[in-house]
Amino acid sequence: MSAPESIGTPLSPGATRVMLLGSGELSKELAVSFHRLGVEVHAVDRREGAPAQQVAHVAHTVDVTDPQAVADLIRRVDPDFIIPEIETIAVDVLEAAEAAGAAGVVPSPKAVRLATNREGLRRMASEELGLPTTTYQFASDLTEFEVAVGSVGYPCVAKPNVDGPDARDNQRIEAPEDVEPAWRALTEGAGDTRVIVERLVDFDAEITIIAVRSVDPETGRMATWFCEPLGHLYRDGAFVESWQPMAVNPDALDNARSVAARVTGALGGRGVFNVKLFVEGEDVYFSEVVPRAHTTGLVTLATQRFSQFDLQARATLGLPVDATLVSPGASSAILSPVEADAVRYEGLAEAVAVPESTVELFGKRGATVGRAMGVALATAEDVATALDRARAAAQAVRIVPQEGGRL
Repeated sequence: MSAPESIGTPLSPGATRVMLLGSGELSKELAVSFHRLGVEVHAVDRREGAPAQQVAHVAHTVDVTDPQAVADLIRRVDPDFIIPEIETIAVDVLEAAEAAGAAGVVPSPKAVRLATNREGLRRMASEELGLPTTTYQFASDLTEFEVAVGSVGYPCVAKPNVDGPDARDNQRIEAPEDVEPAWRALTEGAGDTRVIVERLVDFDAEITIIAVRSVDPETGRMATWFCEPLGHLYRDGAFVESWQPMAVNPDALDNARSVAARVTGALGGRGVFNVKLFVEGEDVYFSEVVPRAHTTGLVTLATQRFSQFDLQARATLGLPVDATLVSPGASSAILSPVEADAVRYEGLAEAVAVPESTVELFGKRGATVGRAMGVALATAEDVATALDRARAAAQAVRIVPQEGGRL
């Protein structure tokens, strides 16, 4: 995947084109970052009016899990780069497109293929790279599951092997009586019943390292940059808040960056990788990697000179990377309390009146209870104050059904 020597004019025959497969809120921010660099953005989603389609130069309503539909669209658009946002993607088509020189897949076809496969990622990290991980086993039926839980031990957590929008919630298993209910919750009605069982250990912290792979202008070779570590909180599998920087033992941070560099180097390509790790003292254990911008990194919109989305755009184009942190900060999800076809947002003046705070609304067409509809961002002299400000700003926003929407 070569970097363009120049950038053409959008909507002209010589435009530099990027195709975003999946047009959620993360693709929306990425589209804005590409806009700033003069790149023509094509946003693809199965739903018309998705967030990134609202800001893209061209919107396409296509089922990105349909190989033929994706292949036809690639031929029509002729993009220079293809960036998947969602997990359920027609990966075979992307591999063929890059192999034929039709487009570069960001960060790489290998990374995209492994993005949803916990078994593939875990085996690559543990067995191929020799990285420390928690104890784990995989299972495909109830008998194997019972054996896996017995081998891993209590407490443990069971997760679907295939990640994605239709993946089931993780199941915590504390005792033998939890095993069969956990299996049913993970597999009933699921197309893929393979699961991972992972030992729960009382670690000091879980962190995210954003690693950015791009071309080093001094050497002309691929290099890796690291953002300051992020802390984050999820509840029932849903993002709640994140903050940067996360206080980490210096030796552990060095180890974390080493693990992130090895994992992202194995996946290859250029772009942003969110690497999740467990920290215990100076020791670091690999958890998983998301080979693109991630919800956890929304905080970088406030904390860094260039956000994770700006860095993704720069890395895609082979431009120099600057991962400088300019201020401690935090993000807090704005969650919908209602279900409606369309909503209104109230209290914005109160939210942005919180010192050093702002709000990003995603522009999603519909709301369900608990769905993230936006994020509040705040900076401060320290993370604790930034978290207080982000929470206050998020709580000030009120989401109500728009007239004509369903209650």
